[in-house]
Parts: sequence; structure tokens; C-alpha cells
Amino acid sequence: MAIPDIKENWSGRVSTVTIGATEAAGGTRGRTVTIGGASGIPFLSFDGETPNPPAIAMEVFDKEPTAWPKPLEDVYGDVWSDPPAWARRVKEFGADLVNLRLVSTHPDEGNRSAEEAVETVQAVLEAVDLPLIVWGCQVPEKDQKVMPKVAEATQGENCLLGAAGETDYRTITAATQAYGHKLIALAPCDINKTKQVNILISDMGYPLKDIVVYPTTAALGYGMEYIYSVLERGRLAALSGDSLLAQPVILDVGNEAWRAKEAKAGDEFADVWGPALQRGPAWEAVTAAIFLQGGVDLLVMCHPKAVETVRNAIDQLVGEQLTFPTQGTDLPLLQTTVSQGAAR
Repeated sequence: MAIPDIKENWSGRVSTVTIGATEAAGGTRGRTVTIGGASGIPFLSFDGETPNPPAIAMEVFDKEPTAWPKPLEDVYGDVWSDPPAWARRVKEFGADLVNLRLVSTHPDEGNRSAEEAVETVQAVLEAVDLPLIVWGCQVPEKDQKVMPKVAEATQGENCLLGAAGETDYRTITAATQAYGHKLIALAPCDINKTKQVNILISDMGYPLKDIVVYPTTAALGYGMEYIYSVLERGRLAALSGDSLLAQPVILDVGNEAWRAKEAKAGDEFADVWGPALQRGPAWEAVTAAIFLQGGVDLLVMCHPKAVETVRNAIDQLVGEQLTFPTQGTDLPLLQTTVSQGAAR
């Protein structure tokens, strides 16, 4: 009996977005990062190609975090009051991009000015040559003052700026387009709102092909299955030819995973949940690995051990030779589990 060919004949694909600009393109980055472009279900090579494996950005705040647990403090505590030094640290850890958050511009977190924010962004750009993602403080009134200045100061660097939401998209969209950057479109947990935000942005003349979608994120055990379903529906719509859902997706995995009590709790729970130094990175890595299956294109992560584990998973899922490190990891069980699952 012949086995039927169940391969789908998709009519669409995910658009590609390139972040960063080298000297040849008028920027100062050492390289660029391109995300998106998939023409089939994630990591099923018989269904379609994955020309650009998911990329990983690592967090840098413009001020010391106030609620990060000890496993993260152990890694960044000596540099997290110095954004350029922090950026150099994540480059050492193998980040594809730097994810810079202008937390201190928030009215309740220092209320720093747009000019001060620009100084920080420029200092980070000088410290490392990785492509840059820049987020405001997520207070629309303040971001509308800060982000246009950031966009102007980084003209030529082709940054990814965020975020444009349903009610506060005009200013950041105009600035992003005027100064030649890519744009994050924010639509929390709703595929119809994602389309609506993309329509609003594109109605201003900003090209759909330069948008990266952010549907917000949830961590393992805290509603991630809802986000996963949004990812899955969006990917299927993109492959079916819906241009309003064909944008690459960014997910803020690190911050969400480390907010979970299982990740941030200390060794007082070690007898039940295991050592904190292993548990937190594992929580982040598992959250990221699951979202990979839903179709995320750009992960924002925190802990280097989680990054290392997820990078190994990506390498194997896209068919490259996987070599587990012999030093520097405390997550052997997780790596074995990811490896076995990918092999299946």
C-alpha cells in the first residue's frame, strides 16, 4: 500500500527582516542578523525550508535591575550598573543581538531624559558591534519623547525599535521610518489585534516587510500555551498567504521566565525543586525551546546557560552538527532531553 504524500503546498512564507548595518551599508555593526523567511512548519524540513534559524538577543538594562534573582546577579551583578560593560558581557556569551531596555526613562524608575537615553544608546553602540534592539519604558507619553530621539541618534544603524501598540503607534512608527530602522508591533495575545496593529502601521506608509511582531510572552507554567496557540495560528496564516500575519516574531522569554516563582526562588526550595543555579536557567531554556516549535524567530534571553542550551537545540533542529560543550554548563539533563526530542 502506497503511503500518501501529506505535504502541504503552502502559498506564502514568513517575511525576512534584517537588523543591523555594516560599514558597507552606512552603519558600524560588525555583522547583521536576518530573521524569518520560513516556508513551512517550524523545523519540518519536508514541509518547507528554514533559511534563517531563530536568533537570540540578550538583555541589557540601562540601570541596575531591581528584582533579578541571585543566579542572574551572579552573572551580571558586577556590570549591571554599566550598560556598555553589560553589553560586552553578553557579546562574550554569544548573543546575536543586544536587547537594550531604557528602563530608567520610566517616570517611576529615574525619569531620565531623552538626551540621557541617547547617551546610553550611543555608549552601547560604541562598546559592541552587535545589532541593537532598543525598547522604551513602555509608558507611551514618555516613549513618544524618547524614542524619536533614539531613532535619530542611531540613524544608519538599522536598529529594531519597540514598541508600537494599537493606541500609541504613530510617533514611533514615523520616527522609525524617517531614520531607517525596523519596528516592533505590539499586540497582546490576540491574533486579530496583531492584524489591526499591522494595518494601522502600514496605513502610515511603513512597509509590512520591516515589522517584527511581539504578541507578548508567558513562561512555562504561566499561560504559555495561550501564546503558543497565537504563534501557531499566526504561522499557519502566514504560510496560507495572509500578508498581515507574515511577519517574524520576537518573544521576551528571559524576563518572563525569571518572574516565575520556580525560577526565582532560592535554595530554600532545593530539596523539592532542585538547586536554584540549575532550576532558573532550565526554566528559561525550556520556555524558549517550546516556543521554538510554535514559530518564534527572535528570542530575548537572560542567562548564558539557558542561551547555550537553546542554541544547541536550534543547531540540531535545523540539521547542523550538534556538539555539547564539555565545560561551563550545569544543565546536562535538559540538554539530553532537548537532544532526544529533536532527534525524534
